Amino acid sequence: MSLLELKNVYKIYGDLHALDDVSLKVEKGEWVSIMGPSGSGKSTMMNIIGCMDKPSKGEVLLDGVDISKESKKNLTNIRRDKIGLIFQQFHLVNYLTAVENVMLAQYYHSIPDEKEALEALDRVGLADRAKHLPSQLSGGEQQRVCVARALINYPEIVLADEPTGNLDEANEEVVVDLFHKLHDDGTTLIVVTHDPEVAEVAQRTLVLRSGKLSKEVVNENFTGKIRFD
Repeated sequence: MSLLELKNVYKIYGDLHALDDVSLKVEKGEWVSIMGPSGSGKSTMMNIIGCMDKPSKGEVLLDGVDISKESKKNLTNIRRDKIGLIFQQFHLVNYLTAVENVMLAQYYHSIPDEKEALEALDRVGLADRAKHLPSQLSGGEQQRVCVARALINYPEIVLADEPTGNLDEANEEVVVDLFHKLHDDGTTLIVVTHDPEVAEVAQRTLVLRSGKLSKEVVNENFTGKIRFD
């Protein structure tokens, strides 16, 4: 059974089909990238997969559960328990330290545990920055805090929406290398990106156009490493 499956999914706003009969599968431990121009439906798809919205029609199966039929309360619980979210805008709380920002995700899931949060920061190479505020961290370091926060509750799937969009080339490579390590650990990754170099390091790239899945590209030379010309 696939970890994630979309079956004939539509998202309709009046005459606009933000998603138009989209079907796809993502296997456990797979690394998939999603590309497409602005307005293609990428964010709509991520919101639905991430339990932040529901389709107008169709089924969305996450770990065997049709989340398209769940209540808002249940969707909140599923998102909390099964999904790690990473955004282009870091969404860190300015007056909390790095470790406290990671612990905040624990607060909504179970019980904050500073030792676990410190271990998560160490996993992304930021153990020595744990007590720093976001304003004292570089953009790349802030994004790595976001990765640690997304991983702290051991999610079934990690969704990253333009995770390198605000980063320079060096920090982009650091974050992609983190994704490589997560994939090696068995984490399922879905990464939305406009950057073809970031997309091409995934095992598969799905291309959306006008709400439809227009193309799928399998990376025959998958290494999980970004290559800069």
